[in-house]
Amino acid sequence: MVCTDKVSNLLAVVEAPVSIAVDRSSPVPLYFQVAEQLERAIEIGSLPAGVRLGNEVQLAEHYGLSRPTLRRAIQYLVDKGLLVRKRGVGTQVLRTKVKRPIELTSLYDDLVGAGQAPTTQVLQNTVISADATVAVVLGVEPESPVVFLERLRSAGDEPLALMRNYLPTDLIELRTDALESNGLYQLLRAAGINPRVALQSIGARAASGAEARLLTEPRGAPLLTMTRTTYDDSGKAVEYGTHVYRASRYAFEHTLVGR
Repeated sequence: MVCTDKVSNLLAVVEAPVSIAVDRSSPVPLYFQVAEQLERAIEIGSLPAGVRLGNEVQLAEHYGLSRPTLRRAIQYLVDKGLLVRKRGVGTQVLRTKVKRPIELTSLYDDLVGAGQAPTTQVLQNTVISADATVAVVLGVEPESPVVFLERLRSAGDEPLALMRNYLPTDLIELRTDALESNGLYQLLRAAGINPRVALQSIGARAASGAEARLLTEPRGAPLLTMTRTTYDDSGKAVEYGTHVYRASRYAFEHTLVGR
């Protein structure tokens, strides 16, 4: 049975009427369901640019959600550039950006599908203490141990991407030799873990000196960036990745369909 929470009029809290319905039986995290619907409200103009949202306590109470759930939904939209937090003003809606959805595949899958031979150099495969961001994303306590991977992915002998991934320590044992010859999602699926839903953000920035050396690019060269949190069938976060790609050699491509 689908359980829903609806708010028909939040004029006192959000300066526009907003309705939210969440399915608590869905494997999709509640905060992502909320974020998607708020994002849709921004896109269609129900939450126009300049509108201020109430504080997290008020919004969580109105939506019947926990404060951490509401906070994560808002932070997700802040990270996407749809909301901004201003001291003394609160959380405010920004102008919408063009979205470019990407399929849930790995770079290894992409290279294999394109008929190229992916190779991987594992730079780090270790356990570290989770910082605040990683802890929130993976749902663990700050400073908890997490698996950290750093890999250089190439097509043949040409480097394409520097990939950093964080995983819960109790999820899977990842041997370096297996990581050198397989994609991470391949290894997860082989262990019975099915990457089902992902939250992904794509951007761009200049390469640092270390990144430039590894990717054989000049210092300051443009890089595509991708951050992704992947969830399994039960809605549990199974990996958090921050990757950089050579803009001169890699592009994200997808098909757009008119409504």
